[in-house]
Amino acid sequence: MEILGATLRICVDDLETAVPFYEGLAGNTALRFERGGVSVAAVGCFLLMSGPEAELEVLRKISATIAVKDVEETHAVLTGLGARIVAGPLETPGGRNLIAVHPDGSVYEYVDRRV
Repeated sequence: MEILGATLRICVDDLETAVPFYEGLAGNTALRFERGGVSVAAVGCFLLMSGPEAELEVLRKISATIAVKDVEETHAVLTGLGARIVAGPLETPGGRNLIAVHPDGSVYEYVDRRV
């Protein structure tokens, strides 16, 4: 399993106010999309999310998004090491993903760019 990087997940009250700051910080333009009633802006290594509190409450439980070369391979490695897969692999706007709970209780999203 090859880890390519990590994205910091940040829940914000007002996406329109937050995006310009993070675009300036990262030097990139935000890639925007919606998923499950949540507005998302990906800016560099930051993933900004805004939406209904019930949805954000679930998203806050995920510590980070980890980019991997292949989600299927990652699934096999994680389960072999004792992680519990709670969702996926699924197609998303950013690639295929899965959500795993590590044996220590930490929750991570793993995503590849193969769409």
